[in-house]
Amino acid sequence: MVAFVRHPRILSDSVEEREYQRRMAEGCSKASTLLILPTGLGKTIVALYVTADILEKGKKVLILAPTKPLVDQHNTTFSSLLVNTKVGVMNGNMAPEKRKRVMDESDVIVATPQAVANDLENRLYDMSRFGLVIYDEAHRGTGNYAYVSVAREYRKISGLSMGMTASPGSERERLDEICINLSLGRIDMRTEDDPDVSPYTYNVVINTIELDMPQDLTDIISLLDKIFSSYIDELINLRVLAPYQSTTTKQLLVAGRVLQVRHKSGERSAVLFRAMSVQSMALKVGHAIGLAETQGTTALRSYLDKLAEESLQEKGGKGAKEIISKKEYKEVRTILETTKVEHPKISRVMSLVSKEINHRLGSKVIVFSHYRNTCDLLVEKLASVSGVSVGKLIGQSAGGLKQREQTDMLRAFRDGSYNVIVATSVGEEGLDVTSTDLVIFYENVPSEIRTIQRRGRTGRKNDGVIYVLTAKGTRDEAFQAVSSKKEETMIKNLRKIKTSIRADPVPRSIQKGIEDFRR
Repeated sequence: MVAFVRHPRILSDSVEEREYQRRMAEGCSKASTLLILPTGLGKTIVALYVTADILEKGKKVLILAPTKPLVDQHNTTFSSLLVNTKVGVMNGNMAPEKRKRVMDESDVIVATPQAVANDLENRLYDMSRFGLVIYDEAHRGTGNYAYVSVAREYRKISGLSMGMTASPGSERERLDEICINLSLGRIDMRTEDDPDVSPYTYNVVINTIELDMPQDLTDIISLLDKIFSSYIDELINLRVLAPYQSTTTKQLLVAGRVLQVRHKSGERSAVLFRAMSVQSMALKVGHAIGLAETQGTTALRSYLDKLAEESLQEKGGKGAKEIISKKEYKEVRTILETTKVEHPKISRVMSLVSKEINHRLGSKVIVFSHYRNTCDLLVEKLASVSGVSVGKLIGQSAGGLKQREQTDMLRAFRDGSYNVIVATSVGEEGLDVTSTDLVIFYENVPSEIRTIQRRGRTGRKNDGVIYVLTAKGTRDEAFQAVSSKKEETMIKNLRKIKTSIRADPVPRSIQKGIEDFRR
């Protein structure tokens, strides 16, 4: 017999009562808390509990989410589950006067953080009427992200705060920074192994598919690597890089920042200018190698076309001109003009999707790709597969999908108008796409947060399957290793925190950090 939540502000017989959610909500109602809970286990329901309690005390609640689709999702959830409550939505596309009216008239406001941060800076309203601020995807609460400036204003009234995330990151310093920035003095977490949580989890099978690279692509990669290695050797000779066995993009970016500091401090030597140019060219060629290894000829061809356009610019085109003058570059272009080879991942995605859609009636699939060009190619190829109705979910910058269009795309996926979605990173974070049966990683990403977010799109309401496509001998393998290592470190750190929570509800390092911050 299913028991339902009983609360004067929550719609009767609508929310299943789960002991772990109730207990987490009790803690969040008493002290500002970072809530860490695996994807699909109801962080939003815990927030609903706490919101209902605050509303009963006559205070407003502000719910912040990083994207408009997430804002719309929370608006739908809270509007449908709260009673005697007016829920309003605010975003940066609304006129300030309209946002102020929503603020005045609503009990619960769901908003994008930048809109609220701008309004607070312009003194359009203040935070005095709020008894709770909820930061969804709280792992964003670092650096100059808008969550931080909103929290700074809210701190003045010492109200209750709640951060929610499934993946705070592997670094303990980052976790401390989030808690300090968002004034979260307590951490509450569950893992899928906890006995009160495990009955509500679903089985997710993760399969890695290793693919051999075709000869044309390996030839292209070898030629580009010759150019890349020549630039790395030059940077070593210029004493910009140490003689590492291999040079990563991260090392190149760090070197670039050091060169910029030297430039800003007044250095104007020919050696410095050459080093800055070579560092930039190395990044460009390194990016081209990455596209060849993980994406394929279409993405690489598009990038090299842009490089050729850049070389024609009077200002800033010198580096691109040097690259395209290289003998090896010209050989790469010759191969690209004649080859009919695409990346083997393309055909494998098509076969995996076809098998899923045509052998499991009503099945839904999400394919994640890091690059828009690859998304476009996958949509084109999958549209030719029998039984597939495919849509594309990308960000709004540079002529992408407006946030309203993103919301419409997700709605069409939920209602079955599309049974396959190809998505960039915009589809990774927090979106409640229920009953997704299969998730495909077109490539690995060297981020434990993004990997966990991608995985979390399946296994939410039923068992799920994930396929990770890995090209042998490429950075796909390296990224998979990096992501796995970071995730292991994150789990290890969270287990340590969990142990300390049992003895002390506020981890000591975070207690100290917040005390120092409040001084």
